[in-house]
Amino acid sequence: METTSRVRTIDDYLVAPFPWYGLDEAFTGRRWLMHVGMSAEGAVEHGSVGHGDEPSVRTAADGRDEDRQRFAVVVTVAANPVRRTPDGTGVLEATSVSSAAWLAGSGLLAVTWPAQMDHTLRDDWLEQQTETAFVLADDLAGTDWSSLSLPVDGVPTPFHYRESEFGWVLAGSTQEGVHLGAYGRGMSAYGLGFSVVKDLTAYA
Repeated sequence: METTSRVRTIDDYLVAPFPWYGLDEAFTGRRWLMHVGMSAEGAVEHGSVGHGDEPSVRTAADGRDEDRQRFAVVVTVAANPVRRTPDGTGVLEATSVSSAAWLAGSGLLAVTWPAQMDHTLRDDWLEQQTETAFVLADDLAGTDWSSLSLPVDGVPTPFHYRESEFGWVLAGSTQEGVHLGAYGRGMSAYGLGFSVVKDLTAYA
């Protein structure tokens, strides 16, 4: 998706023309803003909100155990069809469940760093793993994904789900016209539920 990222600006969330999703009220832990993705024209197209421990890249040298991190990040993606650019010279990419799966997969990788890896090798590793995440997101019917039903606004909703050594990723769509992605570590995806965020200040 051809968007730029801006970090933790609540005003950007507030002007989005679609509803934001987070974990439902069954989750009682910390909530925090992450970033929004904007088109070249300045329109908000997707964004993420976090729940639990704020994830950070950790290595063995830190003397900290990344397995103690417990978080779930919810990605909301506006459902846009194929559409022309404002100047009429090109076509903008449509969004889909695969878009949500890709954003969730790449988001998980951004906070992952194998402890045994040298810093100088991380860029190569991240590029390779990101390409793999893109391929997986483009093949949601493949054997790497399983099916999982979770409540969205109280309605059982099907999701595509996969696990890796780094955490889990899932993606699906809502009745509100947006696609949802999520990723996490240390919190089981099987007990999660999603709902529209009614008050963004709870994340600020």
